[in-house]
Amino acid sequence: MKQFPSRWAQSVALLVAVSFLASCGLPRVGPNKREIYAGSVMQEGDAFVVSVNDRVTRATAVVPALGFSEQFQSAGLVGSDTIQPGDVLGLTIWENVDDGLLAAETTNSTILEEVQVDGSGSIFVPYAGRIQAAGNSPEAIRRLITDKLQDQTPDPQVEVRRLAGDGSSVSLVGAVGAQGVYPIERPTRTLSAMLARAGGIAIEPEIAQITVLRGGHQGKIWFQDLYKNPRYDIALRGGDRILVEEDTRAFTALGATGTQARVPFETQTLSAVEAIAQVGGLVPTAADPTGVFIFRNEPADIANQVLGRTDLIGAQRMVYVLDLTRPNGVFMARDFVVRDQDTLYVTEAPYAQWNKAIAAITGSLTTVSTVATVSDSLSGS
Repeated sequence: MKQFPSRWAQSVALLVAVSFLASCGLPRVGPNKREIYAGSVMQEGDAFVVSVNDRVTRATAVVPALGFSEQFQSAGLVGSDTIQPGDVLGLTIWENVDDGLLAAETTNSTILEEVQVDGSGSIFVPYAGRIQAAGNSPEAIRRLITDKLQDQTPDPQVEVRRLAGDGSSVSLVGAVGAQGVYPIERPTRTLSAMLARAGGIAIEPEIAQITVLRGGHQGKIWFQDLYKNPRYDIALRGGDRILVEEDTRAFTALGATGTQARVPFETQTLSAVEAIAQVGGLVPTAADPTGVFIFRNEPADIANQVLGRTDLIGAQRMVYVLDLTRPNGVFMARDFVVRDQDTLYVTEAPYAQWNKAIAAITGSLTTVSTVATVSDSLSGS
């Protein structure tokens, strides 16, 4: 008679467990394939669910287009002797008379130790007035001063020397060996040379981006393109600001993957296969390889191309489906390009849900059986 209450208790527990699971559902990582497909515009949702094929991979293979404009690329090298605002000049003027305009009583020469080029690019020389120095070489400035003075003193001789100054300099910040302000000198008149002068970059070259700000203009390139394309090794200008930073793109991984997190890009281009590998692959005991989804807000021009339409306006919610079990499934995943802000979601296999149901039921029955056994023991005592 002691077996009857135990069997009766297990039967009641089974019915209770099944009822509970049917009404509340099992714990899971997210929606299943049926629920995602239900969000399609063809059913009750507002997203376009598209199976990935060769045409889709070609239409969506968009990577960031970085590069310098023609204005940056066409700028010539700054002459090593070209004077810039902020530079400091040393002037010596000899006059061919004993009582000259500038010379003291005991000498026929005048030395102006330091003359700084002002913000407008000019210097002031007594009796010669304001001289435009910026953009000229010391020799050109010498001729300008001579021309101004020769009508006031006979046969003036002028020497112009370029001293240390702060006119032709650029600032480097970010992931470089040594941040700071560096002068543009003969060996450092180009972008690559200036980066080397600052100790090179301090991050992985493959994800390094270089931004150059010049006045109201901006250009950005990949660090590796600086050496692949010689045109990007642009000539620098005084006042340029150079920023070196990591690629800021990232995607989010959710579901039955090795890691659920926001994951930064590790390469310039990232395929779906690489993204899956980057988060630890699919969970062997839970993932459904037929349910790999990429969620994305797609620009209207690409969405129209993917769907074969022309009437879509504005960004569209797109869900791309990858089935890794198809004959070419892995190739499709290898060719499909993941983009910034994408969400990679892998559904759980039905087998995983079945295991959860069985585990929940058997676990509940084991607990009830244990309680019944303890109850019988207490009654017998």
